[in-house]
Amino acid sequence: MNLEGKKALVFGGTSGIGLATVLQLRDQGAQVVAISRDPGKAGNIDNVTLKSCDVLDREMLAALFDELAPFDILISAATGGERANGPFLKMDLDGYQGSFDKLWGYTNIVRLGAAYLSENGSIVLVSGAPARRAKPGQVAIASVGGAVEQFVRAITAELAPRRINVVAPGLIDTPMFGPDKEQRGERLSGFTANNLIPRPGTPDEVAQAILFVIQNDYVTGTTVDVDGGWLVD
Repeated sequence: MNLEGKKALVFGGTSGIGLATVLQLRDQGAQVVAISRDPGKAGNIDNVTLKSCDVLDREMLAALFDELAPFDILISAATGGERANGPFLKMDLDGYQGSFDKLWGYTNIVRLGAAYLSENGSIVLVSGAPARRAKPGQVAIASVGGAVEQFVRAITAELAPRRINVVAPGLIDTPMFGPDKEQRGERLSGFTANNLIPRPGTPDEVAQAILFVIQNDYVTGTTVDVDGGWLVD
């Protein structure tokens, strides 16, 4: 898919992976709308439209799609709020349940947005490597990621000829892990020291994978891993 002139909506598009994706889409000539609950945190982004939306509010989301339709590309890197962490047997179950807000947000985006997507349009959702290889304390992120990936596989045929794919990052150096870049880098380096590629990934590296599945018209219903060898180490 040539991105020149294509219209792309990116949820979670004002920080981290979402912002990197917005910038790469823009630089390849797409007309980009970056959407988040607090778009002001991104400041001004040249040649990018900023919009506010809570993806768990279906009425707000439907109104946004009505306003922005039609479009060719629909991406969500939105986290869906707080995620529970730690051992399952000690976990706050309300927090565990709340972690699935990410899945419900993705569900709303796809269900309400598909009607406005061009016939050969593309949807990309962001999951995470623990969906298929979880370490102790990752039950929430693993469960939600696994649900997202199975959701995509289950609906791919219904959406055809529109395409839908998942990109699954490993540990990526984003503000999700803390606002101080230096401290964040040190922390993540410790977590990834034993990876086959012994460093955290960058948002740009994940964004490159997102653009790959958007632009390759022969890819649908799949998960692309960007994890430094997490799954095979």
